[in-house]
Amino acid sequence: MTSTTLKSLLFGALFVSINLSINAQALSGTQIDSVVQKTMQTFDVPGIAVAVLKDGKIYHKNTYGVRSVKTKAPVNEHTLFGVASNTKAFTTSALAQLIDRGELTWDTKVIDVIPEFQLYDAYVTREFTVRDLVTHRSGLGLGAGDLMVFPASNTTTKDEMIHNLRYLKPVSSFRSQFDYDNLLYIVAGEIVSRISGQSFDDYISDHFFKPLKMERSLLSIPEIKADPNRIDGHAPVNGTLELTTDTFTQISTPAAGIYASINDMSTWVQAQLNDGKYGEKLTDSLFSTKAHREMWTPQTLIRSGKGPYNTHFSAYGLGWFLSDVNGYFQVTHTGGLLGIVSQVTMIPELDLGIIVLTNQQSGAAFSAITNSIKDGYFGIKNQDRIKQYNERRLAGEKDEERIVSELEKDIAAQLKSKAPKPNLSDYVGTYKDNWFGNVAITNQNGTLHFKSEKSSDLTGTMTFYKGTTYVVRWNDAALKADAFVNFNLDTQGKAVGFMMSPISPLTDFSYDFQDLEFHRAE
Repeated sequence: MTSTTLKSLLFGALFVSINLSINAQALSGTQIDSVVQKTMQTFDVPGIAVAVLKDGKIYHKNTYGVRSVKTKAPVNEHTLFGVASNTKAFTTSALAQLIDRGELTWDTKVIDVIPEFQLYDAYVTREFTVRDLVTHRSGLGLGAGDLMVFPASNTTTKDEMIHNLRYLKPVSSFRSQFDYDNLLYIVAGEIVSRISGQSFDDYISDHFFKPLKMERSLLSIPEIKADPNRIDGHAPVNGTLELTTDTFTQISTPAAGIYASINDMSTWVQAQLNDGKYGEKLTDSLFSTKAHREMWTPQTLIRSGKGPYNTHFSAYGLGWFLSDVNGYFQVTHTGGLLGIVSQVTMIPELDLGIIVLTNQQSGAAFSAITNSIKDGYFGIKNQDRIKQYNERRLAGEKDEERIVSELEKDIAAQLKSKAPKPNLSDYVGTYKDNWFGNVAITNQNGTLHFKSEKSSDLTGTMTFYKGTTYVVRWNDAALKADAFVNFNLDTQGKAVGFMMSPISPLTDFSYDFQDLEFHRAE
C-alpha cells in the first residue's frame, strides 16, 4: 500500500467520522428539557421523569411538573411511578435466573410445575411451555381475561384466575400469531414462586431490588398507596384532568405491578445495557450472557409497517419488544395503567437507554419525547415528533367524538320516539359469565342498572339504544370505557343472556368486553 493510498484512506475515515458527528448530534440537556416541557403542555401531562443513559453513564436525568393535580407536590428523582408492563422484563429475568441455576428451562411444560393449569384446548394445555407464557403467542385474543384483574376492584383470586383460563376461547391457532397477554405473565410469576419457594414479590425484591440497590421500588399495593412520594394517575374527562382509580389487582404484579423511581429505573436499564452485569467494576451479574441473549432474541413475529425509522422487522422476545430502527437494533417496552404510562427504550449498539415515566395516560407523550431524543442520535433533523403525535392523537379523538356524537343522537331520537319501549322486567335478573362471574341487572326507578359482583368499578346506568341493545355508562367516567350491552331473547321476548363490546375505538384493550358471554343465572 502506498503512502498516498494510506493518506487517502485515513482522510476518508476522518471525513466519515466528522460527517457522522455533525449529522448525529445528541440533544443537549436543555433541549431535552424543552422537548419535555412542550410535550407536557401539548398533551396535558402533570408530571414526567426522564433519563438518558449513554456509554455507561447518565447523560441526562430530570423530573418535571407535579405528582398530582390534587396535591401539587413536585416530582423528584425518588418519586414512584407505575412502570406497568415494564415489569414483564423483571419476570422474564427471574425465570432466566432459575434457568441459569438449572431448575427450569424455557421449554419446561407449564403443567409440570402447575398441574392444575388448563387452557380451552387439551393439546395446547399439554404442549404449553414457560416460553409460551411470556411470548404472547397462546392463541388467546388481545388482553383476553384481563377483566378478572382489571380494574383493581376485582376480587378474583390467583387460584380462581388460573382455573378460569380454561374458559377463554382462542381466536387463533397455537403459536401462530402475536396477541398481547397479561394473564399468562401472572402464571409465569407463579412458576417463579413454585420453583424458588418464595412469593413472587419477595423473589423480585431479593434478587433484583436489593442487589441493584433499587431502594425506591415497590410491588405491594398497600405500600405503594401509603408512600407519600408517589404519583397519581390522571385521565382527561370532558377537557379536565381527573384522578384515576387503581388499575390492576395485587395478583397482577408479574404482569404490571412495579412502581419505581427514575433513579431505580436508570439502574435497571443500565444493568440491561451491561448484559446483566452491575456493580462498580461490573463484576456481579443478574443472569448469564446466554440468558440475556435469549431474552433479546425474537420469539414471536409482529406485523408492522416501516414507521418513522424504516423498520423492517418487529418481534417480541422474552419480556421485550425487538425491532430495527434506522439501521440499529432496538429493545423496548411500554407500560400502561389507568392514567399512567411509561416507556423504556435501548439501542445497544449505541450504548443508549431512554426512560420516560408519566402520570397521564397519553402514550403520544412518551413517544414524542423518546423519538425526539432518538432523532438526535440518528442524525435525523427537521422532524417535529410532538406535532406528529399530537396530530395523530387529535385524529383519534375526533374519530371517537364522531362515534359518541352519533350514538348520543341515536339515543336522543329513541327517547323522543313514540315507538314501544322494551319491558324492563324482561331484562332484570342475574347473569353469569364462566370466568367473569355474576352481573346483576336491576330496575331502579324506571332505569336499568348494571353491577358486577366481582368488579365493583363496573357499575353504571343503562340507556336504551336500539332493538335489544343498551348502552352502559360507568359511574366512574375516568374509566373511559362505556360499552354496548346486546341482549339475547327467548321466544317469549325475555332476555336469556347478553354480549358486550366497547363503544369507543380508544377503549383500553384490557376491557375485553368482547370475550364475555353472559347467560341468565336464575
